[in-house]
Amino acid sequence: MAVKIRLRRMGAKKAPFYRVVVADSRFPRDGRFIEEIGTYNPLTNPSEIKIDAEKAKKWMANGAQPTDTVKELLKKAGI
Repeated sequence: MAVKIRLRRMGAKKAPFYRVVVADSRFPRDGRFIEEIGTYNPLTNPSEIKIDAEKAKKWMANGAQPTDTVKELLKKAGI
């Protein structure tokens, strides 16, 4: 099972809000997921990033691969 840490789009049309989730890579972007580990709001200035560092580190230690976008968010959050 290939596990990814990726963004799940929420919010209204033209007003995106994302949840950072751990999901099987075979599931759709906004479909089933294993665990929610944070949120990302690009509309605020500066962007609001809230990620549970403990959960993110635990999942990466167990082999979950973050997507490129999530990798940048983790760097900005200092994880």
